[in-house]
Amino acid sequence: MPERTKRSISIEAPPARVMDVIADFDAYPAWVAAAKSVEVMEPGQGGRADRVRFVLDAGMVKDTYVLRYDWAPDGKSVSWELESGEIQKSQFGSYVLEDEPGGGTTVTYELTVDLTIPMIGLFKRKAEKAITDTALKELKKRVEG
Repeated sequence: MPERTKRSISIEAPPARVMDVIADFDAYPAWVAAAKSVEVMEPGQGGRADRVRFVLDAGMVKDTYVLRYDWAPDGKSVSWELESGEIQKSQFGSYVLEDEPGGGTTVTYELTVDLTIPMIGLFKRKAEKAITDTALKELKKRVEG
């Protein structure tokens, strides 16, 4: 399996609040710059979506894809896997939330993406790092804002 890109950020909110924002797919177009539309295709247990369709436009990268989610019972992690995509062959990702002293949360985002178009490993890793950095900064702004 290819290497995963792993990034973390500290957010001044409890894990439950952070996970509520992560799970609110309907709101993504309001705060995720590249998300043009997000549709829950299959609701799951406890109000968390099992399958979600994304239409992404990040400038040179445009894709429509479906992710299948797996929510941890403790509410402190979620992982996903690509079910179908136009330019992606695979995508594996996760958010893991850890309590910080003082009530904050450390959010760790791991991501691996494999595209249908050939891409040099160095460029792929740079793209993954940009995606994870942007996602974490947008999440922090949304939760704390």
